[in-house]
Amino acid sequence: MTPDNPRATPGIAFHHPLAFWAGCALILAGVASHMPMFMMGRHTHWQMVGMPMDAWMLWGMAMIPAGVVLAGFGLMPRLAMMRESLHGGSHLHFHVADGVPLNREHWKLVVVLVVALAVDVMKPATLGFVMPGMSAEYSISKPTASVLALVALIGTTVGSIVWGRLADVFGRRAGILLSALMFIGTSICGAMPTFEWNLVMCFLMGASAGGMLPIAFTLMAETVPAAHRGWLLVALGGVGTSAGYLLAAGAAATLEPLFSWRVLWLLNMPTGLVILILNRYIPESPRFLSNAGLESQARAVLRKFSGRAADVEHDDSRHPGAPVLDDPHVVKGMRALLRGRHASITWGLVVCGVAWGLVNFGFVLWLPVNLVQFGVDDAGVNRVLAQSALLALPGIAVVVWMYYRWSSVRTLVAFIALTTTSLLAFFAIGVAGLRSEAATIAATVALLVSVSGVIATMIPYAAEIYPVQLRGTGSGVIAASSKFGGILGAAFGVAGLFEHFELSALLIALPMAASAVMLLRSGIETRGQGLEDIQDALARRERL
Repeated sequence: MTPDNPRATPGIAFHHPLAFWAGCALILAGVASHMPMFMMGRHTHWQMVGMPMDAWMLWGMAMIPAGVVLAGFGLMPRLAMMRESLHGGSHLHFHVADGVPLNREHWKLVVVLVVALAVDVMKPATLGFVMPGMSAEYSISKPTASVLALVALIGTTVGSIVWGRLADVFGRRAGILLSALMFIGTSICGAMPTFEWNLVMCFLMGASAGGMLPIAFTLMAETVPAAHRGWLLVALGGVGTSAGYLLAAGAAATLEPLFSWRVLWLLNMPTGLVILILNRYIPESPRFLSNAGLESQARAVLRKFSGRAADVEHDDSRHPGAPVLDDPHVVKGMRALLRGRHASITWGLVVCGVAWGLVNFGFVLWLPVNLVQFGVDDAGVNRVLAQSALLALPGIAVVVWMYYRWSSVRTLVAFIALTTTSLLAFFAIGVAGLRSEAATIAATVALLVSVSGVIATMIPYAAEIYPVQLRGTGSGVIAASSKFGGILGAAFGVAGLFEHFELSALLIALPMAASAVMLLRSGIETRGQGLEDIQDALARRERL
């Protein structure tokens, strides 16, 4: 067992602080070495295509990966602690009072995670704003420019899986900070003279952005009281996503006319620094600390959030605490996601994620083109979409209320079913030859509301159903499935599937409906339940 350090600041100490801060300094120095080259662009209206890369830039490009590796080592626990994190050991369990009211410490964490998630969403959202200027400067066609979005999606898929696993090995806090450092490092995209280097950096940015999202939900799920966990997770996703798109649009409107599309990449540095500066308000998950054998640190973090020493007493007859569920016969490691007690839920969520990606990154993207077929003239397409989006906006409040007051799993299934119904409505409208703007708006509103509801509940639900040693990995895999669906959506779009609107609606509705059936049969209720109680219920169901 790794020795615990009770004198360390609870949950926010670095395992190797000198290495971490030295790595940060190297990354910042590497980014700064690109600034002279960028400032030379003011004489050419910020056009840098074809400019030779000077020695400072080359040295900077070497310093950034070296800094990431060094900082990553600074975040890395000792090997004994990593073994404890993944497999558990003879560590103590604590009585966790899930019924404590929300306090200032909870709200501080919520605010910081909203900021982190907004920054995270802002990164891929920026792609749509940089592509026109990038295409013009590099003289590339739209299909070639679209490769940038495809590379970013591949990066987010890989990042969700890799970062999810890192969160289970290194810790939730370490994963968030590593993403922030990657944001800072990839800001040098703004000084790249070639399109190919932008592709490389865009993949790395996508990986870090895809990784942070499931980890933020994991940390939130393991820290806030059970009574408030569900609605806060859903609200975190809704507010963070909206704020991220707003930041991307605002930056494009105010800064791009002055400094070209390149400044939107350079913003990765200050926004990443914001998360780094706020690191002292991001504690490590007490459940992760306890699982890793750091009992005194886990107890200190719990006391910080509960305010009462009795809430973190050792398990005994008066405080039974978390049951030990990891018996020797249970499948461990990543195999447990697809085998054993979590397998059926995982498969249902994966199918749902892939289907959602097909809808969001395929069907919805082609919606403006295909709405013309449904009685909407060219001039009215934007108006119809704007009206539909406005009518769909209150939907997030409905999602939060249903998840909190009704049922977590049934809310997810209900929005999956509504998505399926919306797709079948488009299929029916097309087959019947109905040319009605009212019917089209109704189907579009239903689709936008349901798609938002699915993604708003799917990843929070995933963050609740897995055990502590697999929670980051499981959330990452589910998040990756939605991005993989986006990759398939982009590929099907190139193949021309979405030009056959009715057929594409029907084909995507089938896996969406299948996931609803799978989750209705295998899903488990999490509303108001302690995370350990959820695992206990899964274990009991497996024994039946």
